[in-house]
Amino acid sequence: MIKHLPNTLTLLRVALIPVMILFFYLPFEWSRYVACWVFVLASITDFFDGYFARKYKTESKLGAFLDPVADKLTVATALIILLQDHPTVLMMIATAIIIGREITISALREWMAEVGSRGVVNVAMVGKIKTVFQMTAIGFLLYEADFWFLPVYTIGLVLLYVAAALTLYSMYVYLKAAWPLMKT
Repeated sequence: MIKHLPNTLTLLRVALIPVMILFFYLPFEWSRYVACWVFVLASITDFFDGYFARKYKTESKLGAFLDPVADKLTVATALIILLQDHPTVLMMIATAIIIGREITISALREWMAEVGSRGVVNVAMVGKIKTVFQMTAIGFLLYEADFWFLPVYTIGLVLLYVAAALTLYSMYVYLKAAWPLMKT
């Protein structure tokens, strides 16, 4: 059971995507809150699948492939529904930066693997920090309503813009590490 737990959690994250979409668009006052909590649950599984894979030494090639795909699908889907809900220029720019970076880095990693230099571009700490800001921002934006005196949506926007800035910086870090191989 433990052996399959990390991949099961990753697949659960993918399965939660249509659930999040469904609740986001349901015409009930409480539906956005549920969509937010579904996203939070998906984000938590992102942490625990890696934790359990390392702790129980059950890392697999399938998991190494599925985990980043599940992350990108979850984040991209959430950003797209949020952009559709609030189609502003700044939301579009932040969404394009975050999704564009994910596509760029995925392509870079694939290319690095093809040229036999996959280890040159490893996950950096700035990427992990970016992910925390990104997930927190998306959760706040999905929740949207003020919580007591806190302007949740505004805080979410600020966090999203910080995440977009960190996204650009982390892309720079990855491209800088790969640049010596790219220019030959």
